[in-house]
Amino acid sequence: MPSERIYVFQHVACENLGTFAAVLARRGYRPEYIRFFAGDSIPSDWSAAAALIVLGGPMSVNDAPRLAYLGQEKTMLREALARSKPVLGICLGAQLLAAAAGSSVFAAARPEIGWGAVSLTVDGRQDPLLGALATVGSVFHWHGETFDLPPGSVRLAFSALTMNQAVRIGPNAYGLQFHLEVDAPMIQEWVREYPQDLGADASSITDRMAAETVQHVGALRSAAVAVLDRFLDLVAAAAGS
Repeated sequence: MPSERIYVFQHVACENLGTFAAVLARRGYRPEYIRFFAGDSIPSDWSAAAALIVLGGPMSVNDAPRLAYLGQEKTMLREALARSKPVLGICLGAQLLAAAAGSSVFAAARPEIGWGAVSLTVDGRQDPLLGALATVGSVFHWHGETFDLPPGSVRLAFSALTMNQAVRIGPNAYGLQFHLEVDAPMIQEWVREYPQDLGADASSITDRMAAETVQHVGALRSAAVAVLDRFLDLVAAAAGS
């Protein structure tokens, strides 16, 4: 019987599954958080899980010398790619996935924080997951680093500031630089947790972000449900192959 377990690699308490959690429950999947911030280790049976979801965090992939679990995640993701294990990497998770596939991760020209459009490439519009974003006006961003396109991967989306907003690596692994999983309370929590990212103009940025959240969060939730449902279709197909 295919596994119903999905390991969720969590780097900080405030970056969790968000709206994805209800989709996983509806589809009968059991998420198990590996909380690196609480001292959890990568489980020895990770490869038996149906899929892996790797969440975001304020640290850099390049912090592996001081945060040993980042190097362990890259090693695990490299093996997951070799096995065609379904993987969904979000923000830091996408950067870890790209690094595992042989890409460099580096500081972006400037941070990309708040609501903004992403454009799908031709491959993105035809992709079974990302095609669901074709009619979404804005997604939510919070990152200061980016990555080169990994060897053999497919660029699915880009923005004015970030060339590689979404990539597919192999048949079953996706990296999303933006956040589909957020809701309004999560965004408010990030504003409290990461005020240093907003700079001297934090007050006006926060006000604009709050207004844009009211405008865009409903459409984002619908997109998140559609993308994750399609990812879980892929997970089910991989289990049955």
